[in-house]
Amino acid sequence: MSLEMSNLNGGNGTQQPQDKRELLCLLKLLKKYQLKSTEELLCQEANVNRAELSGISESEVQQVLGAALGLNDGKREREPAPPQQQEPKKPVVTEANAAEALAKFIGDEGFDAQQYELAYEELRAFVEDSLDIYKHELSMVLYPILVQIYFKMLASGLRDRAKVFIEKYKSDLDGYYTEGLFNLLLLSKPEELLENDLVAAMEQDKFVIRMSRDSHSLFKRHIQDRRQEVVADIVSKYLHFDTYEGMARNKLQCVATAGSHIGEAKRQDNKMRVYYGLLKEVDFQTLTTPAPAPEEEDDDPDAPDRPKKKKPKKDPLLSKKSKSDPNAPSIDRIPLPELKDSDKLLKLKALREASKRLALSKDQLPSAVFYTVLNSHQGVTCAEISDDSTMLACGFGDSSVRIWSLTPAKLRALKEADALRELDKESADINVRMLDDRSGEQTRSFLGHTGPVYRCAFAPEMNLLLSCSEDSTIRLWSLLTWSCVVTYRGHVYPVWDVRFAPHGYYFVSCSYDKTARLWSTDSNQALRVFVGHLSDVDCVQFHPNSNYVATGSSDRTVRLWDNMTGQSVRLMTGHKGSVSSLAFSACGRYLASGSVDHNIIVWDLSSGQLVTTLLRHTSTVTSVAFSRDGTLLAAAGLDNNLTLWDFHKVSEDYISNHITVSHHQDENDEDVYLLRTFPSKNSPFVALHFTRRNLLMCVGLFKS
Repeated sequence: MSLEMSNLNGGNGTQQPQDKRELLCLLKLLKKYQLKSTEELLCQEANVNRAELSGISESEVQQVLGAALGLNDGKREREPAPPQQQEPKKPVVTEANAAEALAKFIGDEGFDAQQYELAYEELRAFVEDSLDIYKHELSMVLYPILVQIYFKMLASGLRDRAKVFIEKYKSDLDGYYTEGLFNLLLLSKPEELLENDLVAAMEQDKFVIRMSRDSHSLFKRHIQDRRQEVVADIVSKYLHFDTYEGMARNKLQCVATAGSHIGEAKRQDNKMRVYYGLLKEVDFQTLTTPAPAPEEEDDDPDAPDRPKKKKPKKDPLLSKKSKSDPNAPSIDRIPLPELKDSDKLLKLKALREASKRLALSKDQLPSAVFYTVLNSHQGVTCAEISDDSTMLACGFGDSSVRIWSLTPAKLRALKEADALRELDKESADINVRMLDDRSGEQTRSFLGHTGPVYRCAFAPEMNLLLSCSEDSTIRLWSLLTWSCVVTYRGHVYPVWDVRFAPHGYYFVSCSYDKTARLWSTDSNQALRVFVGHLSDVDCVQFHPNSNYVATGSSDRTVRLWDNMTGQSVRLMTGHKGSVSSLAFSACGRYLASGSVDHNIIVWDLSSGQLVTTLLRHTSTVTSVAFSRDGTLLAAAGLDNNLTLWDFHKVSEDYISNHITVSHHQDENDEDVYLLRTFPSKNSPFVALHFTRRNLLMCVGLFKS
């Protein structure tokens, strides 16, 4: 018996009293039937103390069990439900009652637009006249207060005045707020505020501003001296100041972590420990060494001259033992699939191939091969290369998925059932003999989705492929039978991205419904639902140790989630546009994210700090990838350029404190970390992939 719990509230462990009573009854029942392992697992997942079970009686257990099995339905039908138990109908928001609903939603009574405009003008003048050391931090309050005043004006029906107000003062704000203000100006009716992401974001979560204690004291003194009650009301309801001791931040430091819909991350959002280390690898020496024969006595009197048997030589490649990483999670922190013999052989093959890897550096750059998709009238929406670099999968706008073989070996299917029965299952090459050579083709297609395919992902074993689509489904395809095996349904809107875990079995998806979900291949229900982003989640990536998942969103934030608890353990702000791509470093400590704002940001997962921002691209960064040895970072985008960055130098400078959040290159400065730029003729990049030997493979779409 096993239980799967979907943590819908981000894993905060809070439960209603009735729900907790039912949970305790269930634990009591598990204890009664001696299901100890399931009981311990459920207690751990739900943060329940087993001592609480003593307060649950047998009659309560039977009552809850009867309700769950429907044994009390007849009794309930005979007893009419009291009126207060009937669910009230949800009021429909129309143009007639929208203003009233919004006034209550925003919490304003006796609204006076002139008073708010004068208060904002005074606040603006105060920021402008303040000392330079405090000016940059104080200017961070202008955007959220400007937006809240605009909401109040629009809710009161003063649409034209609200637009004039925004147009008058928007030039005071930083350029990365322009997109948000432009979208707000498109709102024409008060009721449209109720469906806007930014309005909902500022209502649910306060706008966070990091500010030194001195700057915060100046701001509070200004509000009190000028008696700006309207500004004070907005500040108390919609702003949160994360104050710190020390000098006020300069312009570069303020801008570096600003730009998201919710301001900056609170320090408490990144307090939890993250086990970013890698799991200990399998001891391949024991897998490849045959079992020793029974030892014979050396002092046999009957055969004194018998030569001693030599011990088999150890492979120096396999004898290297991986050191235990103090920052790595325990191997049993989350259940991982046991390695089959075929999986062990694949890992052994990968290890031997990695031993021939080219060591990259600024003096030894990788070769790059570019695959261009031509004559694609249906439009390439995504591309993915398998881990062993033998297959390429592309998703298309006509809802099809196509697979190509990148080697002379063709894509073969399984033999017929009768032919498979005749095979010797114990033979070493059974995986090869079960495939039909006559069925080999250079390319194959999958049909099944009813909308554009937005992402494909190969399983680590290269026998399965995932695809996600606008039709809100995820499909699992077999690369042996070349057919759809499972269709996963759970998201209610288009699914933008899907990724397999490095250890297989688990995969993660993200969607327009603002959630990411953790799945396993043998269950059609999500194991975890990660909730916290304020807009659609655009990209997702598994950590190398399979214990964490990173997500990038249109709310301009990057989050790291713990797969065991479902909690958000890192919140990172700094992008000025939607996050479009993610990649973990080979060591697991760093995360690189590319964005619509043309920037690449490197984050330190141990603390959640921003390491550096890499500036060179002039359009959306569609793909980022680390080399297999972790020394280089490759990035590519819609500007038809591939850039190579010296990540070894980035990490060295960060660890030695030579770069901080305040150190960012300007576009006119010398690119300290940029090693090389490769332009394509007229093909935007769709995907990047480093082979096990550090050859860089790129996929693009030719645009005439």
